[in-house]
Amino acid sequence: MNNIRSAFENGKAFIAFITCGDPDLGTTAAAVRAAVENGADLIELGIPFSDPTAEGPIIQGANLRALTGGVTTDKIFSLVKELRQDVTTPFVFMTYANVIFSYGAERFLSACRDIGINGLILPDLPFEEKEEFLSVCHAYNIDLISLIAPTSENRIAMIAKEAEGFLYIVSSLGVTGMRSEIKTDLASIVEVVRQNTDIPCAIGFGISTPEQAQKMAKISDGAIVGSAIIKLLEKYGKDAPKYIGEYVKSMKDALRTTV
Repeated sequence: MNNIRSAFENGKAFIAFITCGDPDLGTTAAAVRAAVENGADLIELGIPFSDPTAEGPIIQGANLRALTGGVTTDKIFSLVKELRQDVTTPFVFMTYANVIFSYGAERFLSACRDIGINGLILPDLPFEEKEEFLSVCHAYNIDLISLIAPTSENRIAMIAKEAEGFLYIVSSLGVTGMRSEIKTDLASIVEVVRQNTDIPCAIGFGISTPEQAQKMAKISDGAIVGSAIIKLLEKYGKDAPKYIGEYVKSMKDALRTTV
């Protein structure tokens, strides 16, 4: 067991997603530090991929900008190693199975352990096929984080029973992106999760405002935000970390008042 659990020990967790290398790795480092300094409890670091099937246009754009700028997996490993000199907040990588296959699973996960990555999220990895990564993750003390979608239905209990790190509950059908309204019956999903595990669960996909974050955190253990943060990077580029810090503070402040 590694320290992902610690992200949920200070009330409701705010989890920030940042695509590595958008617009460059120096800005990524500054954005991560700004998010942590303003209350982010866990950072999801996106490793760009050319065909990110779970992502909407905002994060797809970030992937494209990062890849065009020449980011590589090895450069991202160096970035994390540098961040770990002063940042102790839990980090998880979010990427796609192809990225790990092409790098070599053993090599990838041993590097994750060495640089201080705590978990791994693979949106394109079906629950039934997770075994091909699970043993390697365990060998290097990396939590393989499972996702539960509105379509998971009869599989929710099964996924929850085998969960580690935290459970990522997908709020809506479709791809990532900011949504004005989230209509899924998430309370019922969380109830099934609670009956089957004491692993924390956080809700992501579509959350962008403090009000939405508060609403999601009332029924779960935290809120995950990606597209709204990437939108700031798209708008402000290298000046974005300041605005990301302010945004994260507003979101974490909202969660602090959530019981």
